[in-house]
Amino acid sequence: MIHVTEPAAEQIRRAAILGGTEGLALRLAVRPLPDGSLDYGMGFDIPKEDDIRAEMHGITLVVAPHFQSILNDLTLDYVEITEGDFRFIFQNPNDASHAP
Repeated sequence: MIHVTEPAAEQIRRAAILGGTEGLALRLAVRPLPDGSLDYGMGFDIPKEDDIRAEMHGITLVVAPHFQSILNDLTLDYVEITEGDFRFIFQNPNDASHAP
């Protein structure tokens, strides 16, 4: 299961409002890199019939079935990296570069 923190969900809701994409799901995707680490992507999209869906903190997440196992146990958070610099981060124990 994918977990989205409340700060991440709040920022996703804000982005949807600003981008005029309210009502669309947030699609998560991943691309394995040669070193075994993972490159993550996300964007608003219309769910497909075979998508894995989850509702959390008022947002709908969708993942293509072939990404389900690699994104299982992922946490999507929104944190302040340095003062005033906020970013989404992906914490995934299935990622070779994951450091708790």
